[in-house]
Amino acid sequence: MPIDTLDVATARAVAAEVTDPEMPMLTLDDLGVLRDLRIEDGVTIVTITPTYSGCPAMATMRDDLVHRLRDHGFEHVDVRVSLHPAWSSDWITERGRRALAEHGISAPGPAPTRGGPVALTLLPRRRALSCPRCGSPEVEVTSEFGATACKALCRCAACREPFEHVKEI
Repeated sequence: MPIDTLDVATARAVAAEVTDPEMPMLTLDDLGVLRDLRIEDGVTIVTITPTYSGCPAMATMRDDLVHRLRDHGFEHVDVRVSLHPAWSSDWITERGRRALAEHGISAPGPAPTRGGPVALTLLPRRRALSCPRCGSPEVEVTSEFGATACKALCRCAACREPFEHVKEI
C-alpha cells in the first residue's frame, strides 16, 4: 500500500507539537529530540533521541507521542529511541532558544567540540552566560545540577534573580 505523503506530513506536524515534560515551553521538535517520522505498513514510526542517556523524561515523551498521534487517527504508533548520533544542545531551534529566554531560562551556547577522548573533570565548567531577565553578564553558577541533570542553577549578580541554564552538551 503506497504511503500517503499527506499522512506523513500530518503525523509529523502532530508529533512536532508534543511538548517536553521537563521544559513544557519547548516542543520535542524545538528541543531537537524528534529525529524522524515515517509510516510503514500502517505503522507510524517515530524516532526520538534523549538529551542524555538515562533521561527520565523519555517514557513520558513516548507516551505523549503515542497518545497525541492516536488522538489524531494514527492507530498504530511505534516510538523508537536512537542514541546515534548523540543529542547535542546545538539541535535546539532558534524558536526554542527564544522560548527558553521568555521563560527565564538561559539557552545553551555552542556545544563543545571533541576530537578524541573526553577529559573528565569534576570542577564547574566555565560558561559565557548572561542573565535571561536583565541581560547582565555578571552571573555565577550556584549548582551544576538543577531540577534536571541537563540544567545548571545560576544567579545574576546584577538583578539578584536566580535562573536555570540549559547545559551545552
